[in-house]
Amino acid sequence: MTVTKMSWRPQYRSSKFRNVYGKVANREHCFDGIPITKNVHDNHFCAVNAKFLAIVTESAGGGSFLVIPLEQTGRIEPNYPKVCGHQGNVLDIKWNPFIENIIASCSEDTSVRIWEIPEGGLKQNMTEAVLELFGHSRRVGLVEWHPTTNNILFSAGYDYKVLIWNLDIGEPVKMIDCHTDVILCMSFNTDGSLLSTTCKDKKLRVIEPRSGKVLQEDLAMPLIEEEIDGLSGLLFPFYDADTHMLYLAGKGDGNIRYYEISTEKPYLNYLMEFRSPAPQKGLGVMPKYGLDVSACEVFRFYKLVTLKGLIEPISMIVPRRSETYQEDIYPMTPGIEPALTPDEWLSGMNRDPVLMSLKEGYKKASKVVFKAPIREKKSVVVNGIDLLENVPPRTENELLRMFFRQQDEIRRLKDELSQKDIRIRQLQLELKNLRNSPKNN
Repeated sequence: MTVTKMSWRPQYRSSKFRNVYGKVANREHCFDGIPITKNVHDNHFCAVNAKFLAIVTESAGGGSFLVIPLEQTGRIEPNYPKVCGHQGNVLDIKWNPFIENIIASCSEDTSVRIWEIPEGGLKQNMTEAVLELFGHSRRVGLVEWHPTTNNILFSAGYDYKVLIWNLDIGEPVKMIDCHTDVILCMSFNTDGSLLSTTCKDKKLRVIEPRSGKVLQEDLAMPLIEEEIDGLSGLLFPFYDADTHMLYLAGKGDGNIRYYEISTEKPYLNYLMEFRSPAPQKGLGVMPKYGLDVSACEVFRFYKLVTLKGLIEPISMIVPRRSETYQEDIYPMTPGIEPALTPDEWLSGMNRDPVLMSLKEGYKKASKVVFKAPIREKKSVVVNGIDLLENVPPRTENELLRMFFRQQDEIRRLKDELSQKDIRIRQLQLELKNLRNSPKNN
């Protein structure tokens, strides 16, 4: 009998992204000296687009965040102007995907606010928001813009509710009330017709947002399970639909593993791991139209390093020798033109994103003009429920304002009572005079 000796060789799947590597920006292209928030809320505290980098910071007397033009790298001065209109810690910030100088923020003060950042960035502290949105009864932990519709914003609060805001009128138009605990994450499908959420009650829900109906809950069987070792704390997923790459970043360490997802077994194909000894507090992600296509950059993180007060860009690069535009790694991608108006989407329409080519660059979005003015808190009725009824004061400043308003109201009522008392005495005197007149004797 003949025995054939077999040599074992590792089987590599052919993929154009097999050699993608992470490249950290030089120190002069980082942002330094930033008092990154020490809040332990499970979020990234960072948002980036092709013009600005926004970071939630430590501040006294309320919540604030920095907005820095991308080209203004290097050390940031301690007195650099901030967006500081919130009366409690800022918990989440997100740039409008269609208008580059509009950013939404949410806070422990229970409000959602919309800010318009001037061209070139801030020259002084900004305290006045374009819109102040009150509808949650507890702090608001998450905000997300609709992916295809302009001026539709979702917010998730610690009241376990998701509110859908139409910024054209500055009001919540829908309320999703199917969660039994704190909502940890919100994400949309491509055309924004479905919303998925994860919740502290350990359930993943797929929701039709306009009706609030839960379509699926607790998906029964995963396609694949992957054990991730060496990562501590939370694991944040970032999926790139253009390259079908999934990045997994641990909060508390500095590593980012990345995989390629396919429609066939084994579904999840490990590519490589970016390693760093500096733990990340959070990660911002640059939109596709802000990448450097000449360097074959397919993804870019902005890593928050709390201990150093540092924001560090990390570029994911496909190694290519050719200097020409690499069409195969840059398919048509969602751009900055909305596909729908708020009224169209709310009426039931769905439309895929308006795509753009990265080869041609992109056009700057036009300046926004919101129709709705800044509003004082008042009754906010959604689905027949007044969301702000019997909401207690949320901050010391709000308590003081409520106290002074009540004092003013008491003084007004006292004055009104005094005037009525004088009028009663006048009427009593007139009645007495009538009774004592000669005609009545």
